[in-house]
This record gives sequence, structure tokens and C-alpha cells, in this order.
Amino acid sequence: MRIRHASRALVATLLVAACVQTDATAPMVGAPLTSSSSATSTYVILGGGNSLPANLAASVTAAGGSLTNAMGGIGVAIATSSDPAFASRAASIKGVQSVDADVVLNFEQPTTYGEVDEGSAGASVAAAGVGDVETFRALQWAPDAISAPAAWNAGYQGAGARVAILDGGIRSTHIDIAPNLDVARSASFVPGEAYNFDLGTFWHGTHVAGIVAAPANNVGTVGIAPQATLIGVKVLHNGSGAFSWVMQGIYYAATPIAQGGAGANIINMSLGAGIDGRGSAIAHLLNALSRATSYARQNGVTVIASAGNSAADLDHTGNLVFVPAQSVGVIAVSATGPMGWALGSTDLDRPASYTNYGQSAITFAGPGGDFALPGNQVCTKPRFPSGSVVQFCWVMDMVMAPCRGSLPTSNGSYCWAAGTSMASPAVAGVAALIVGKYGPMEPAQLEAKLRQSADDLGKPGNDDFYGRGRVNAWRAVQ
Repeated sequence: MRIRHASRALVATLLVAACVQTDATAPMVGAPLTSSSSATSTYVILGGGNSLPANLAASVTAAGGSLTNAMGGIGVAIATSSDPAFASRAASIKGVQSVDADVVLNFEQPTTYGEVDEGSAGASVAAAGVGDVETFRALQWAPDAISAPAAWNAGYQGAGARVAILDGGIRSTHIDIAPNLDVARSASFVPGEAYNFDLGTFWHGTHVAGIVAAPANNVGTVGIAPQATLIGVKVLHNGSGAFSWVMQGIYYAATPIAQGGAGANIINMSLGAGIDGRGSAIAHLLNALSRATSYARQNGVTVIASAGNSAADLDHTGNLVFVPAQSVGVIAVSATGPMGWALGSTDLDRPASYTNYGQSAITFAGPGGDFALPGNQVCTKPRFPSGSVVQFCWVMDMVMAPCRGSLPTSNGSYCWAAGTSMASPAVAGVAALIVGKYGPMEPAQLEAKLRQSADDLGKPGNDDFYGRGRVNAWRAVQ
């Protein structure tokens, strides 16, 4: 079985920064974003001083374009045009700092390992503890790695916390997603695609959402914050995204409901890009993205992102910048994962073989899984209330969560995946437990609670792999 790691070839490429694949397709370099009409391009307009000029729509029209979104709170607008001279003309509008072609950042949809189906309505029995009788609870090592069951059984399950999943399509009818999904506030910023649609049988956003908040409903798996509210915000399609989609998604998720937004307390972005930061055009796009993450923080929304799977030392990457993990105000998460858990290994805090690291970049660590166990030995774990799951032992070191499934009618499929994309929602789930106990709070306060309650692993203090520590759900709600 061949496993390929991500590499420096990720420059100018957005990837779903998570799912380690058995046979990855090489990512493609970003290109200017065009609409379904090859003659129409999308542009990102950056206003001076975090504001947009008055009458911008009319000015854009006069320059030969059409304004599609104006994010006045961050001074960023999105426009389309089929006129090759549009950018230069629009850049002369008074109050406009720059106009640059949006960049679509492509990565082939990752292939994850395995699929199992719920296959029943669940068990009608009393559980000794929260989540104990989920069908595949015995295959979930990740909640135990961060002491989540102790928090659940003490009455802290994230009720009242709103977590926006900025990702690909979410399977809105999945039995472990639907109970906690705010359908009314879910939205898509991928032109022509619904928030609850994607391609393939995995659906990265579904897996991530389940890690955060799959309910304790006696079926499937249980999330880290099983009573938190999920908001699906589609900014990727089939593993690809564009700067404009991501920044619009952040802006929407962080805007209060009363102002037309999603009203999130927490944003999870299990996506990442290695970008060569040189050049004015990319600098402008990075600026626009950081304006969006800063806006979220100023609105009281905590932004959490995966650190990436390149096994890169982010302290020594030169001009290579990983976004959004290194965007302004973002909590960057590295991954831990066992090697041989199904064979009895109890070390759940081992740094994952693929995780990015670096003291200047990593904020916290969370369980992301791994695939480093050699050989193809087979292991067996029980499923509740009867039966068993037989799988390669190395697969069971990965994280199990809901997925789309291969059948068109499937609403109860579960897959394994490993990556910082799985670690980030675990941290977001712990953040949701904190919000559920204490209520909404400023990101600095929430981060402080995560830091104070994290287990200080590695060298004392800030560590290359663990940052300020591996999150601990039980201590977080003490």
C-alpha cells in the first residue's frame, strides 16, 4: 500500500488539509478563477483602510464588471467581468487599494480508507454513560485521548454553542449530522452548488462535522461536543476552493444572525494551503483573507484551522506561508495519533507522522490519527449491541466519523481518515464544550481557557509539535 505525503509542491495550492490518502493525486497549481463561462473571471477588490468606496457597484459597472458581494466590514468586494481590461480600470476607482484575479486552488478529492454502515435504528437500551452505546463507540479512541467522556458525563456537551464548518458539502440527512444541523443558516459560497452537495463518497465536510458534534443518539459515533449546533458553510467543492469562497464563508459565519449572518461562536476550517507569499497579487489575497479572520475575531468568533500534513517545520519554511492556519488570529492545530491502538498501544499523544509543526505556528494539538503502523495485520473491534468490525489494524489508528457513503440513499455511513483536518474539529469541539458551559466569550478568553486546561506535552511550555498543549475536554470544563 503506497502512502504519499504532502510536500513543498503545495505552493499556491489549497488542499483539504486532512485525509491521508492511499494513492494521492498530485495537487495542481492555482489558476485564475473563471465562471462556467470561460470568458468571465472573478476578481477580489481590496479597499483602503478596511472600507469600501461609496457607490462601488456603479463604479464597478462603469469599469466593465459586475459586483457580486461587498463585505463592507473588512473592505473586500468580489466582482466578475469578461473584459480583460477590467482589473486595471477598477484599480483606478477612488478608495480601491488593489484589484486582483481570484485564484482557484485545486486538489483532487482525497481517498480515505474504508466504509461501514450503521445498518439499524440504534439500540434501545440505557447507557451507563453518555455515548456508551453508539454503534461504533468501541472504534473511537479520539474522544478518550482528550478525556471527553468525563466532560459529557458531568453534564457538559456543548449545548448552546454554534460551530460553523467551513468545508465541502455536508450530508444534511445523515443520522449523525441532521439532529444538530442548523439548516436555515447553512449556506454555500461555491457558485452553483448547494451547501449539502459534493462529489465522491467521502465528503470531507461531513466527516469533520461529525467529529465536532455527532449527537449521542445510540447510533454511529459521538462527537466531542454532541449537543453543539452545526452550521454547514460550503467553501470547497470536490476538495477545491478559491480565496473568494473562503473569505466570504468566514465573513458570513462570523456575522451575527440579526445582521444576516450565521451567528457562529466558533469557525472550524479543516483546509489549508502552502502559499509562496512573494508577489503583490498573492500578498493582496493573503491580506484579504487575514481581514476576514480578523473580522471574525473582532466579532467574538474563535477561528480554528488545521496546520497541514506536509511534515513541515513551519519555523523554517522561508517564503512559504500556510493559510488559513497562519492567518491573523487563527488557532492552528497539529495532529497526534497512535500506532497500534487496536493492538493495545496506549500512547494516544504521539505526534502524527505527517503533521506540520513549529513553535511559531502551532497553537494546540488534537487527535488526528495516523497510518504509520507497518504491515497489514487484521484487528477486530466490537460494534454495539452485537457483531464486530474487522479491519486492518493500521486503519483503526485513524479517526472514524460520518461520511457520505457509496450508496445514493445512504444516511448512516462512516469512514476512517487521518490528518490535521481531523485534529482541528476535535479542538473546535472542546471549544464548544467551553462555550456550552460559560456562554459566548471573546476569542482571547476562549483560547486562554484552552491553554490553561491543555496537557503540557513535549518540552515544558510552547512545544514544536504540541504548541501550548494537547487539548483536554474534561479539564476545560472544570
